[in-house]
Amino acid sequence: MKVAIMGYGTIGSGVAEVLKVNRDLIKRKTGKTLEVKYILDLREFPGDENEGKIIHDFSVIDQDDEVELVVETMGGVNPAYTFVKTCLESGKHVVTSNKALVAAHGTELLSIAREKEINFLFEASVGGGIPLIRPLTQALAGEKILEITGILNGTTNYILTKMNEEGQTFEAALKTAQELGYAERNPEADVEGYDTCRKISILTALASEREVNYEEVYTEGITAITDTDLSTRRR
Repeated sequence: MKVAIMGYGTIGSGVAEVLKVNRDLIKRKTGKTLEVKYILDLREFPGDENEGKIIHDFSVIDQDDEVELVVETMGGVNPAYTFVKTCLESGKHVVTSNKALVAAHGTELLSIAREKEINFLFEASVGGGIPLIRPLTQALAGEKILEITGILNGTTNYILTKMNEEGQTFEAALKTAQELGYAERNPEADVEGYDTCRKISILTALASEREVNYEEVYTEGITAITDTDLSTRRR
């Protein structure tokens, strides 16, 4: 099975590595050999082991009937939405880790996948390492979900833990999180709650079987929380 990866950042390069390292294991379990044919990115990667697979034109993937599976790790809604929708309409399976895309257009993309009798899988968009979505929609399919609670953002959990247990300021905790690679250079999506909002919207839609507009979900970040707030709470 020929695979295309869209986005060659931390997640995309990780996907390429996993498909390489676990090649034999995947073949033994699925009966198919997965081979990365294209990697779509705006950048060049001189010296990278996958340099020869880098392309800059999405139409190459769309028009190649050999590509049966597309892994989208670009992030953001556009152009990811256009690319993923086109792939599904072309009959290609799509796997994505893009919570912004799933929260904004998941219902439509699932509908297209069902119509085409292909897969649109987004386990990695919410708690990909747990996993969470597949058990919720399959193992618990016969259950009525009354409530979903939990930690949905590791970055904010780390920052709040440092503030609460060590008395660090928000700024100091965020800086440490960035230095350790837990927080992005631009941490807005995490610390303002946008990441968590999209995740809980996806889970709510799956649990309630109703479309959820994440833009209508009240969201408040942690940027206004101070060490004074937490010290008061500890007392």
